[in-house]
Amino acid sequence: MINSQVRTGSGEIVLHGSCSLDWTRTVQQIDAEKFPFLTSLLPYADTMFNSLQAERLRREVADPNVREVIGQDTALEIEELCLQVEKGSHLYLWFLGD
Repeated sequence: MINSQVRTGSGEIVLHGSCSLDWTRTVQQIDAEKFPFLTSLLPYADTMFNSLQAERLRREVADPNVREVIGQDTALEIEELCLQVEKGSHLYLWFLGD
């Protein structure tokens, strides 16, 4: 499972995500050519997005086909976390693999 957090540049956790992504059942099934940011998540490692990358990830997650695969609740949460990073200063979105 992949969990999410918003962190400061120094690593302080600002916000925890409550939804988890099952990489094999969701992310692995998404077209990497069309959705390069979402499909860059790794099941066994951490992935970090800066504010520009978070904005691009948010646009990918808004796609109806992606929402169908990852689920509406997860998509909404990822969008909210991305917005938090975009609006903040020196914030990063982390996805934590198992």
